[in-house]
Parts: sequence; C-alpha cells; structure tokens
Amino acid sequence: MYAYTWYQWLAFFYLYCFFGWIFETCYVSLRKGHFVNRGFLRLPLLPLYGSGAVMMLVVSIPVRDNLFLTWCAGVVGATLLEYSTGYGMELLFKVRYWDYSDQKFNLNGYICLSSSIAWGFLTIFMTHGIHRPVERAVLSMPSFWNNLLVSLLSAVFLYDAVVSTREALAFGKALEALKRLHQDLDLLQLQASLLRMEAREHIDTVKAELARLRGRSELHLESLHEKTEQQLTELLHDREKRIAALLSGRRRLGRKLFSANPSMRSRQYTRELASLKDFIIGNDK
Repeated sequence: MYAYTWYQWLAFFYLYCFFGWIFETCYVSLRKGHFVNRGFLRLPLLPLYGSGAVMMLVVSIPVRDNLFLTWCAGVVGATLLEYSTGYGMELLFKVRYWDYSDQKFNLNGYICLSSSIAWGFLTIFMTHGIHRPVERAVLSMPSFWNNLLVSLLSAVFLYDAVVSTREALAFGKALEALKRLHQDLDLLQLQASLLRMEAREHIDTVKAELARLRGRSELHLESLHEKTEQQLTELLHDREKRIAALLSGRRRLGRKLFSANPSMRSRQYTRELASLKDFIIGNDK
C-alpha cells in the first residue's frame, strides 16, 4: 500500500488539496449563505489538507493495523502540523487564517482539543476508507501520464504559491505601516488636545499618555511640544491622507484575502485589520 513513487505521492498531495478545498468551500459557503472561494492560493487547492493527508499516511505506516494507534498517530502528527503551520503563517503574514481562541482547551489559538481529536478520527477514516479508491485510481494511471500531469500541476502550483505568498507578505507589511500611521495619528491628536486644553488639572494626564505613545511611535518630532496648532493640524491631515492612500492601495488584495478567509484575525494588528475590513466592505456596498 505504501510503496509509492515520488510522483504518486505528489498526485495524492494534489488530490487531497483539492478535496480539502471542496470541503472547506462547501462548509464556509453554507455558513455564510453565499459562495466563498476558500484558500490561500488562487487554485482550488488547500495545501494544509494535502500536507495533512500525506502526513496521515506516513505516520500510520507502522501502526495501520491497529485502529487505536492509528488514531493516536493522527492526533499527534496533525496537531503538530496544524500548530507549526499556524504559527509560521502568522509570523510571516501577520494574520491568522484560522483561530481556535474561542474554543475550550486551545493552545495559543493555533490548535484545540476538539480539533485534535477530530484529526485522529479523520486519520482512521482516510487511511481505511477514503484512500483506498484514491490509491487505486492513482496506481491504475500509466506512469507517463501521471508524471506529466503532476509535473504540469507542480509548475502551476509553484507559480501560484509564489504570487500568493508575495501578496500575503505585502498585506502584512501594509498592516505594519498602517499601525505606525495610527500611532503617529494618536500622538498628534493628543498633542493637539494638549494645546487646546484650558483646565490645568488634565494636562499632566494628557502629557503622560503622550509620553507613552511617543515611546511606541516612529514619528520623529523632537520638538513636538513647540509645534503650533496649525502645524499639528497639517500633520494630522498628512497622516490621515497617508492612511487613506494605504487603505485604498490595498483594497483589491484585501478584498481577495477577506473573501477567501472570512475568519482571518490578528492579535498584533487588530485595529489595522478592522480598518482595512471596514474600508473594503464599506466601499463595496
């Protein structure tokens, strides 16, 4: 059962990527009440499902005749894969494409107990059920055509992965830039408030908040307290224009990502992600 060639392994990977896309798209579309083209890629493929399926096959090799051990292997292997993938994607792209933070017994929102248990049963179901007809179909295909199709699909897959990764990295950088602009804007608004304050008892509170924000902001204005209200107003308008330009420039990319990943979240850039989402949804109405 497991004496596969490299191109047969790749065929299994792409098939399960496609099956995963069908499952996710149907599930999310039914929940949302409209079609949702799920996935990180443009292609109808979800690499996490393909990687998970291949991993399930690999870890179940030594214990495939024991259902309990097959379940345990699936729980451990899939949980490690899901955690490492979720952590790595958030580290690179600044957002989470799934989040279990609202589930009981979760670990940093990347994995949760109910999901891990389900992965174990899915491993049994796949290795002893789903994979058998898939295996027969792949092994019955002539090696020349199998190799050719896998090679062509791999070329398209790699191109799509590179383009999608670049876009996701650009989106993450946009969130970082938007956060810096928001911090600058907050700092300027506080300084403008300080200039307009007439009640002396409130000035110390505002100054303390101003010092806190200045330490987090990348706005380099050494003599900010010397700025006039007119100068601060001009700076405020400049930051607001830059924020609007940044939101507008990321509209197309954000629309694609939000549409395909409606549950996308970010702990570090919550405000910025919400701003982008509100801007895109508001302009699409």
